[in-house]
Amino acid sequence: MRHFLTLRDFSKYEILSLVEHASELKKNPKKLLQDKTLAMIFEKNSTRTRMAFELAITELGGKALFLSSNDLQLSRGEPIKDTARVIGAMVDFVMMRVNKHESLVEFAKYSKAPVINALSELYHPTQVLGDLLTIKECGKMQDDVAKVAFVGDSNNMCNSWLVTAAILGFDFSVALPKNYEINSEILEFAKEKAKISGAKILLTHDKFEAIKGKDVVITDTWVSMGEESEKEKKIKDFDGFIIDEEAMNVANQDAILLHCLPAYRGYEVSEESFEKHSKVIFEEARNRLYVVKALLCFLDKEK
Repeated sequence: MRHFLTLRDFSKYEILSLVEHASELKKNPKKLLQDKTLAMIFEKNSTRTRMAFELAITELGGKALFLSSNDLQLSRGEPIKDTARVIGAMVDFVMMRVNKHESLVEFAKYSKAPVINALSELYHPTQVLGDLLTIKECGKMQDDVAKVAFVGDSNNMCNSWLVTAAILGFDFSVALPKNYEINSEILEFAKEKAKISGAKILLTHDKFEAIKGKDVVITDTWVSMGEESEKEKKIKDFDGFIIDEEAMNVANQDAILLHCLPAYRGYEVSEESFEKHSKVIFEEARNRLYVVKALLCFLDKEK
């Protein structure tokens, strides 16, 4: 049985196969998981993630059970391992959106059903799968390689993209403000994977250096869920890191802009740039549905 806690656990072939299957399911929907059940556990709010997972299992022929953390005995102190042994024995899949990645790891350790990371503070792997499908559809992946820049915070999206780019052999750059660092263990993992895949990894404090020559530019909110108290500080720290037309003009001609949403115009992205690339950004959001379908099918076969 396989879990999906981070893309670190998956090979280049497996990742690209997931994206390819998602593309096929988008064109030709099939009920491949008739009567299968998915438990969805949320410790954080969600729009796109809940929609994607609930619709994915439903359209595949299964059923979803929405479980807020407030609805579970977890909120009253029941150990994660006990909850995992109950829920994991009753359903076919468990999706979790959690405050701490360690909760996922603990749950997966005791669950009899595959556990999927629908967002933790360290990783957001299903979003990256959706990004990859969008990049493929936009023709920005040549011979399974893309030129991608991430500009923003050293958050779960940055971590997930760094790991994925290293595994896939991408030309990948990250621009962070000074005094912001990528998790050292994750960075070391990416460097080791890059030696094998041939990925080119650039870390810089200059957004223009990161974006230059890239076909895909990715940004994300500067203030992640749970960091609202740091908003004013982060706005100051990220001064100059907005993705606007001046920044996009440094990228390759016809480069695309991706954003996992919600977007805060005037902060990480300008109104003009967001609206110019909105068609691709909202297709990126829609693509979460298809990659989740492919992922559920993959995990079902791996049991």
